[in-house]
Amino acid sequence: MEITKDDVKKIASLSKLEFTDQELEKFTKQLEDIMNMSHQLSKINTDGVKPTINVTDAVNIMREDVAEKGVDRSELMKNVPEHEDGFIKVPAIIDEGEDNE
Repeated sequence: MEITKDDVKKIASLSKLEFTDQELEKFTKQLEDIMNMSHQLSKINTDGVKPTINVTDAVNIMREDVAEKGVDRSELMKNVPEHEDGFIKVPAIIDEGEDNE
């Protein structure tokens, strides 16, 4: 499949990308190679071949997701400098009365 510089320019424009002439030349060749490889792969007969879910023998080694009792809120509040009504008080970072002009 032939990919032209105009094809790559159009794709770049749709993607909000800008390329130099050197990059355009490079990406045109790369995209054409990718499309040709994809075309070659589509010709392979895969009848009777089971789909591959994972190409490695890796297994899930994560722990089981089990709910555990958390730390009591009053114990946590002992470690904060200031709190109110069960919430940690922090300095304001947005002043809603600030003039944005």
